[in-house]
Amino acid sequence: MAEQQVKFERLKALHQRSEAFVIPNPWDAGSARILANLGFEALATTSAGYAFSKGKRDSFASLTRSEILDNAAEIVGASDLPVSADLEDGFGAAPEICAETIRLASAIGLVGGSIEDATGDPARPIYDLAQAVERVQAAAEASRKLPFLLTARAENFLWERPDLDDTIQRLQAFSAAGADVLYAPGLPDIDAIRTVCAAVDKPVNVVMGLKGPRYSVAELSAAGVRRVSVGGSFARAALGALLRAAEEVKSSGTFTYAADAIPAATLSRLMSQEKQVDRE
Repeated sequence: MAEQQVKFERLKALHQRSEAFVIPNPWDAGSARILANLGFEALATTSAGYAFSKGKRDSFASLTRSEILDNAAEIVGASDLPVSADLEDGFGAAPEICAETIRLASAIGLVGGSIEDATGDPARPIYDLAQAVERVQAAAEASRKLPFLLTARAENFLWERPDLDDTIQRLQAFSAAGADVLYAPGLPDIDAIRTVCAAVDKPVNVVMGLKGPRYSVAELSAAGVRRVSVGGSFARAALGALLRAAEEVKSSGTFTYAADAIPAATLSRLMSQEKQVDRE
């Protein structure tokens, strides 16, 4: 627990900087080792990237809590970096289930994680505000007893509910309920991002690399963002390289893709059974 407390303090401190930091999203232990070796200061899991690696779609029905936590445990064990997890909707509607998910996440070494207000039900895609707040509050109460940084997500813009005022109201309510970090994926532009950051009193996470406008870390930092994640986009980039290589071989019978492949010796070093220690 002492080591976990140190990781928690490191993750918390990253959010208190005056400029944004990037928390990339590995989807397995191997990608975690590569990212840790590049000098990133923390990692975050991606349910989408992991789902793709298992031949599944990114959806509520695709992955169980046990699968998500098993994957997260492998990522935690792959480096000495603090790791935050995509915990989807907490894996249950009831607040007590969200709290239990936080406790289970901490038990495998995670020092952060997110709970979202999406239901997975197309007929009722977003929890009512009161229930959403109760769920965040239960998760926050659990996290305060642990070395755990809680992120609360307002999912309106991912579910065709582009209501910025409601999104801000939700984030403000989540902050009051005890969330440490706030996150509204899918915001349409830098003006909306700036408006959200100015309206809340906690660090804001923004995801880049998905659809929509793409801004630099410097631009996001100037808008008030404190954490930048990439979601499943690194996994999709890797799968895109695989697809292009396979299409070349299938269509032309050539192998020029190999010029861009990571040398075997480099991979052997990166995939050593010893943990990849972050660079101070």
